[in-house]
Amino acid sequence: MQTDMTVGKPMKMILNFTIPVFIGGVFQQFYNMMDAVIVGKFVGTKALAAVGATGTIMFLILGFLMGLTAGFTVLTAQKFGAGKMDEMRQTVGNAAVLSIIVSVAMTAVSMIFMKKLLIFMNTPEDIFDGAYAYIMIICGGIFAQVLYNILASILRALGNSKTPLYFLIFSALLNIVLDLVFIIVFHMGVSGAAWATVISQGISGILCLVYIAKAVPELHLKKDDWKLRRNITKNQISVGFPMGIQYSITAIGTMMVQTALNILGSYAVAAFTAGIKIENIFSQAFVAIGTTMATYNAQNIGAGRLDRVREGFRSSHVIGVAYAIITGVVLILWGKYFAYLFISDNAAEVVPMVDLYLKCVGAFFIPLHFVNDLRNGIQGMGYGFLPMMAGVAELTGRGVTAIVAAKKESFFVACMASPMAWIVATALLVFMYFYVMKDMERKLGSKQ
Repeated sequence: MQTDMTVGKPMKMILNFTIPVFIGGVFQQFYNMMDAVIVGKFVGTKALAAVGATGTIMFLILGFLMGLTAGFTVLTAQKFGAGKMDEMRQTVGNAAVLSIIVSVAMTAVSMIFMKKLLIFMNTPEDIFDGAYAYIMIICGGIFAQVLYNILASILRALGNSKTPLYFLIFSALLNIVLDLVFIIVFHMGVSGAAWATVISQGISGILCLVYIAKAVPELHLKKDDWKLRRNITKNQISVGFPMGIQYSITAIGTMMVQTALNILGSYAVAAFTAGIKIENIFSQAFVAIGTTMATYNAQNIGAGRLDRVREGFRSSHVIGVAYAIITGVVLILWGKYFAYLFISDNAAEVVPMVDLYLKCVGAFFIPLHFVNDLRNGIQGMGYGFLPMMAGVAELTGRGVTAIVAAKKESFFVACMASPMAWIVATALLVFMYFYVMKDMERKLGSKQ
């Protein structure tokens, strides 16, 4: 199931790798989406708003961990591409130890400061208790999230994007079943939705672990591999932490938008929640292309194939832009109908706001593609700091727009926060791309 991405046609290889990652991303979104659908339908709009009010906080915490674990495995992909299996296993053991340390620290910090954060974000009083109950359970399950993310990232680093997908599909279906049981049968409300998410994610991680133990001898670690090595740790932190911080910076901007929305009341929060859930399903392709380019570029840089990196970027842009145009049109014309999946009451107030949000983001999917493609592709080449600065650009665009939205108390301006962030970040990443390609030519001694 492992794939050497240093040979073969880039377009075909990128498509073959991206499709399973995309499907996996869609199913991973089902964790939160089904929480929202079932909570919204069987508990009510305020309960949906309670889950939605924590969405940006979840992105802050879990996004940081996802970026971190992906960054930890860039070196793994480079060693695999270079054919250095012993060194590759050392990077895996090092990443595992670092992930455990980070999981413990993040669990403690997030649970200690969560109530103060919700208060700071002006979480409406009528949904505060539900929001707090939901997010505390999610924080308590951080280790389950990290277990799946690090193991899935390791498998993808070796060119295997299908196996994590299979386990994710199973756990997503399990999540739906547990949602229904906990919420409808046991009447656990938003807490039941949170428990369903954590349990399902943990099972997907365990399945990855069992698979690696039984079917991937390249990843069978020796005792000596479970050591923190200074050079490897330095490399993984220099790439992983900027990737994690980049997600966090994006999340902070989104939290600013959420704070502006909280001022507008529960209906606005519920509408924004439904809109983001719908957007996330469609935008998973951009995330998948970015994930693919990180692995593809890492392996080819490890093999010294800068020519294939260039060709890979060209191929991914063709795929991403075409997808952005098609899905953007779908959301602009028919996106509002997806809102009825989430809304059981107050549809007349909420659905028009969902429609407005989807029109705003759907019109700017092309820059969203470039943000994911260039940022992740550059990270896969071993650059951590530069893509993080693109995250700072996103924060600036999203944050300024959020401040204006709060001042004007405008839902439309809040909807434009993400598009503004994508435009600003894309402009910066284009310049970074040309700089990085020239720098890699110098490092590799390439005249391609």
